[in-house]
This record gives sequence, structure tokens and C-alpha cells, in this order.
Amino acid sequence: MISVLLFGPVAERARVSMLQFEHRSGLTLQQLRDELAASHPQAFEIVCFTAVNGEQARDPQLPLKDGDEVAFMARFSGG
Repeated sequence: MISVLLFGPVAERARVSMLQFEHRSGLTLQQLRDELAASHPQAFEIVCFTAVNGEQARDPQLPLKDGDEVAFMARFSGG
């Protein structure tokens, strides 16, 4: 199982902050994102930052492992 965390406006648009996604062999970060975007298109149109196991993930072809935690966030600012 892969834990998916959604933060801020992404969670608001998806109306959920955590999902469980069934892991399968060969699953990549991009495939996970595409599948989630298909069911939550308005949430994923604003995703700008992705992390896997607490570290920023920039490689869409990153293979995911069973037990990984993936977070999706929108652009944020602070001061």
C-alpha cells in the first residue's frame, strides 16, 4: 500500500487529505499522479510539489515501493 497525502488547496479541492493506493510492481510516481489526477482533476491541476518519504521528488519515473508515502502540494508562499 502507498500512503498519499494531500496538503492545502490540493486537499481542499480533492475533499480528502489522505488516500491509500494499492501498490503494484513497476508503479512510477508519474503513473500514480496520472491515476489520481483522473479521479481528482481539479486538485491535481494545481500540484507543484511532490515528495516521496519526506524528500522532494523531481523524477516522474521514480519507481515507488510498497509502503512509500507520497505527498502532493500546491505552490505556497510565506513571509
